[in-house]
Amino acid sequence: MIVVDTNVLAYLWIPGERTAVARALVEADPDWQAPHLWKSEYTNVLVTLVRTGALTEHLAVQALDSSERQMTGNEHAVDPRAVLRIASTSGCSAYDCEFVALARQLGVPLVTADRRLAKAFPGEARLLESAVEGLP
Repeated sequence: MIVVDTNVLAYLWIPGERTAVARALVEADPDWQAPHLWKSEYTNVLVTLVRTGALTEHLAVQALDSSERQMTGNEHAVDPRAVLRIASTSGCSAYDCEFVALARQLGVPLVTADRRLAKAFPGEARLLESAVEGLP
């Protein structure tokens, strides 16, 4: 079991440079968890890609459907007080710190594509590429 941030989910379901590494991660550990916030962030990523013409609305809906199926039952409420404490001392956004708080709550690592987040939380967060290094 791992917590994944929105970018990792996007790399899995929106074809691109990092899709292969995200697929390797889900094959190695398919038990992905996230705070409820992931869906709003993910939808925003999809809207941005549709608006810029990088993705059709049809493909965006498919990506949303696929990710929702994957994450059903794996979404969690996070204590906002914990997020406030973590964010106020780290300099990271409260949005990013929801993922950190959930990883702490579940006692599992956070896999992220955000270098700043990984640097701020070296004990909890690993970069996507580092998380899959050495996998069979």
